[in-house]
Amino acid sequence: MSLETRTRVLNPVWYESMLDHGYEGVRQIEAALTNTVGWSATTGKVQPWVYQQLTQTFLLDDAMRNRLAKLNPAASAKMANRLLEAHERKYWTPDAATLADLQRAGEDLEDRLEGIGAGVAA
Repeated sequence: MSLETRTRVLNPVWYESMLDHGYEGVRQIEAALTNTVGWSATTGKVQPWVYQQLTQTFLLDDAMRNRLAKLNPAASAKMANRLLEAHERKYWTPDAATLADLQRAGEDLEDRLEGIGAGVAA
């Protein structure tokens, strides 16, 4: 799993080529992340650093999160939910700041998906 993650999902050559495919590319990135959670569930062999790096690369980087959300809001929100699920299942334990940032990113993505944004009355 570590090799797969390093050479594919966290490899800028791979994920940038996926993003070149727009909507479907983001769905492919999300599918890879979902499969990683599945590997944790079935094998227990996914190391916690994998989730940390996925979180930092795709959701805590504002520019990347905005790109993902613009191309495919549903898949980008699902990515945040999967990473939070991985934490809840104890596949990784991020520090408090990272967890709070991930939760905020997830809320931001959900808001975008639901059409809630700046200029909308609360």
